[in-house]
Amino acid sequence: MVYLHNITVEKGRFSILQDVSFHVERGEFVFLIGPSGAGKSTVLRVIHLDQKPTKGGLVLEGQDAATLRPKEIPLWRRRIGVIFQDFKLLRDRDVLENVAFALRVTGARRGTIKRTALKALSTVGISHRWNAMPDELSGGERQRVAIARALVHEPRLLLADEPTGDLDSEAAGDILALLTDINHRGTAILMATHDAHLVRGQPHKVLRIEAGKLLSVQ
Repeated sequence: MVYLHNITVEKGRFSILQDVSFHVERGEFVFLIGPSGAGKSTVLRVIHLDQKPTKGGLVLEGQDAATLRPKEIPLWRRRIGVIFQDFKLLRDRDVLENVAFALRVTGARRGTIKRTALKALSTVGISHRWNAMPDELSGGERQRVAIARALVHEPRLLLADEPTGDLDSEAAGDILALLTDINHRGTAILMATHDAHLVRGQPHKVLRIEAGKLLSVQ
């Protein structure tokens, strides 16, 4: 589904990523694990086209990123959902509006926005808090809203950048279970984390990265 081939990202004299190659198949759940500063977030940014590699190739569903025209980049990104450690919710908008906003900015039909947003909130089990403000939610609830926002365009691939990093162990387990359920429904997931304990015992492929180099695949 998504293929990275010898991706290198350099900043001045420093290499952030060095010849990183791997793939995520359709419907697969893959962990990208490594310490802070290892290059995990940069890998995700390369896939989302927020970071241009110095060299290497990137293909999503048969489409080569190098062939994209600027106006085609938003269409590429619409096939990819992204969630973050710090949620990135709009604090002055309620739960429903946070999810609906992701539809409005991409020109969704006005008559379908509320229904689609509520469906996404129901999928992640937070529709009962649709009119709550972000500051009224627990960390786990905020992450559920962020996941709902990432799902509204029904992405083929979900990039999760340390989605449990700000959560306690119980909430982290709940979010991982939710992501697993989303994966079982057919969405491929690439989840970056530094938490080896969270990954232990999971039946998914594990990519280990350190100092910008992919060291192993399990």
